[in-house]
Amino acid sequence: MSSVLDRRPPPSAGPRPVPPPRRTQVLALPEARWAVASLVLFLVALPLELLDAPVWTWGPLFAATYITGGWEPGWEGLKALRNRTLDVDLLMVVAALGAAAIGQVLDGALLIVIFATSGALEAVATARTADSVRGLLDLAPATAVRLLPGSGEETVSADSLRVGDTILVRPGERIGADGQVIAGVSDVDQATVTGEPLPAAKQPGDEVFAGTVNGAGALRVRVERDPADSVIARIVKMVEEASETKAPAQLFIEKIEQRYSIGMVIATLAVFAIPLTLGEDLRAALLRAMTFMIVASPCAVVLSTMPPLLSAIANAGRHGVLAKSAVVMERLGQVDAAALDKTGTLTEGTPYVVDIRPVPGSGLAENTLLALAAAAEHPSEHPLARAVVRAAHERGLTLAETTGFTSAPGAGVTATVDGHAIRVGSPARLTLTADADPVGGLVRELEDRGRTVVLVLRDGAPVGVLGLSDGLRPDAEATVAGLRRLTGRTPVLLTGDNERAARHLAAEVGITDVRAGLLPQDKAAAVQRWGAEGRRVLVVGDGVNDAPALAAAHTGVAMGGAGSDLALETADVVVVRDELATIPAVVDLSRRARRLVIQNLVIAGTFITGLVAWDLIGTLPLPLGVAGHEGSTVIVGLNGLRLLRERAWTKAVDRGAG
Repeated sequence: MSSVLDRRPPPSAGPRPVPPPRRTQVLALPEARWAVASLVLFLVALPLELLDAPVWTWGPLFAATYITGGWEPGWEGLKALRNRTLDVDLLMVVAALGAAAIGQVLDGALLIVIFATSGALEAVATARTADSVRGLLDLAPATAVRLLPGSGEETVSADSLRVGDTILVRPGERIGADGQVIAGVSDVDQATVTGEPLPAAKQPGDEVFAGTVNGAGALRVRVERDPADSVIARIVKMVEEASETKAPAQLFIEKIEQRYSIGMVIATLAVFAIPLTLGEDLRAALLRAMTFMIVASPCAVVLSTMPPLLSAIANAGRHGVLAKSAVVMERLGQVDAAALDKTGTLTEGTPYVVDIRPVPGSGLAENTLLALAAAAEHPSEHPLARAVVRAAHERGLTLAETTGFTSAPGAGVTATVDGHAIRVGSPARLTLTADADPVGGLVRELEDRGRTVVLVLRDGAPVGVLGLSDGLRPDAEATVAGLRRLTGRTPVLLTGDNERAARHLAAEVGITDVRAGLLPQDKAAAVQRWGAEGRRVLVVGDGVNDAPALAAAHTGVAMGGAGSDLALETADVVVVRDELATIPAVVDLSRRARRLVIQNLVIAGTFITGLVAWDLIGTLPLPLGVAGHEGSTVIVGLNGLRLLRERAWTKAVDRGAG
């Protein structure tokens, strides 16, 4: 007679619903469509105008460029006026129209295209982040098997589970709710929640989380939290809240746009009205006002900010670091503290055999011990087993044939190798039936060094132990040192891994402040506390469990190699090639970009002040005003483009490394 653990739920009838698309398509966004249309029209009109083609060939195209690229920011600006605010987008549209009114059609169209493209990129970034937050909900299963009184069971929606229900989780399934194990033993992969690199052994009394993946054993779990309050649901909520409450992202120049915009409008009207009231000709007054609007427009000021930041973005991108916007690149240079995740960030996220210790008197050499363990572990799919087999292959060892393989969740494996009964697994479980005295010291020594230890028994007697560790990235120590020099503080380690392993790794890389055993909300809370104290925290992580902290940080950096979708979309910066050493380099590059921005603002301000004074005090010829305005724009643009050079990155790497 089969037990309830053996029965499978009947397949659901009817066709399966088609899941919604995971990512918003770029052209599905109206901002992107209008920006693309504006850019295409501009690129078609530009060569015609430059080649002195008849006006009727390029005039309508430029007009369409103004309409497609400018109507949306113009409309938003008009709506802002209803709320008694004046933003720079509306000012740019007015400046573009003013330029067209006095014959500078090309300049105005270029300004429109730049602003439309910027708005489209912002819309795409916002949509992709929302996609990732929604995708996180896919981690939690849609259904769960609820056990009924007696021996029955039913498949129900995971959302309908209530505290006190008992659910059955079969091997390989995702756990449907946060709860406590009441029966069964298994290994559970909970890296999405805690970041631990290895599956955690679970037995009655242990806590499990919704969305984590059950191993080879069957578990009965009593639901302890409502599905709406599960760890996964709280991660979604925290990411959304942190993104909403994060200080509005603004470039330096945007912080003064209100005063500048209002002042420029008032000044332009005054330049037009005062001479008119004093008897000046209408056309002359209008020409003076239009000249004033052109020379006083913030085009050069805006370009003072953008080229250095965009050049820094492009240079960093060539070296595997993706900063998602100019705002992000500016914020990177402001950080004064750093917090790093452990698994997948400072480490590679894959366990390796680093210690092979035969028991004295066992008569086994290191290679013989490793070969025995690898032969027994070969049929297993457990990450530790794969690490042991990989270590044997790297040493060129030949593995003997095995028979009678069995696996006990949370304990280890048993197999017959060369006529001997070999058991490999957790010392805490295997030593219950074995004399542990010969190996107790070895186990404690390796555990004190932060190793994950497996014990090898031959015919019931311990013959050796293997120590496994998550491989440290080769540039981890240099990265920690570089961030310490740049921020003036030693980075903090935030990890869901155990205290012993975390402190051992921290000591290797020079970190003294270790926060271990943290859930996602704990990491985010720590970052928020530092932010409340006035720190601008750089957070580096890779997993779903890091996403709330990345969202709450002043600047979040995700490791791109094995980073989760949510971490990659939530973060402001993605290290595409997983080269940690590029993080201090890009921080230094950002600081240099900020210095160039200040230089450019001084240059642009000097030109604007001089041209405006000339226009007000004397009579500034319109062509000379346009030439001066465009000349300042070219100068600040070329100055900002200096960061495109390879030498700029090399210097940043050198300074980041100290």
